[in-house]
Amino acid sequence: MPIKVIIADDHEISRIGIRRLLSIAPDIDIIGEAVDGAHALEISRLKKPDVVLLDVLMPNVSGIEAAQRIKAEMKEISVIMLSAAEDEKSIERAMYAGADGYLSKEVTSEELVAAIRTVILGERVFSRSILNLLEGKVQDQKTNEPPVTLTKREEEIVTLVAKGLTSQDIAKKLFISPRTVETHRARIMDKLGVNNAAGLVRFALLHATYFNVGNNGE
Repeated sequence: MPIKVIIADDHEISRIGIRRLLSIAPDIDIIGEAVDGAHALEISRLKKPDVVLLDVLMPNVSGIEAAQRIKAEMKEISVIMLSAAEDEKSIERAMYAGADGYLSKEVTSEELVAAIRTVILGERVFSRSILNLLEGKVQDQKTNEPPVTLTKREEEIVTLVAKGLTSQDIAKKLFISPRTVETHRARIMDKLGVNNAAGLVRFALLHATYFNVGNNGE
């Protein structure tokens, strides 16, 4: 069955461009377009897509707010943010909202198609430029190995959090209880000096190679 996709962008020329980028993929079916976040949420409720492509900056309801609402109501839908402006704060907000990926609008057809095919498998995707931006925040870092010591189990949990899994999902995957996952997460955040899941995601992205966090584009 084809992958059902909705495109949300307040600029018609951008929607046309994205549609053209996806035209190379016979397994992707664009089932709707939205002009803002509220419209994207409405169409998602109605048409139940597999993937929603959201522009980060849209009027009325932003892409990030729309991502949060879509993931809260329809967890099975994958959400990829598309942005012309790459800044660390927006990326972290999008990840905290539950987005499954964050791509630059400069992606190629092949990169966008690959990203869509990846997120429906439960993986997170990021443009190489996004990863470079986050990695650039780490000064004098010569390897991808994290500067703190985590146990093997803690490394597994950081990886899975960064890939978008909830504590319930992680518990099932690792055959442990959700409470145990939460205990590990609290210990990890204490070690890293972060306060929430967004901090864990950022840490994993900064060490993407070490933690084998999916990315899109080379």
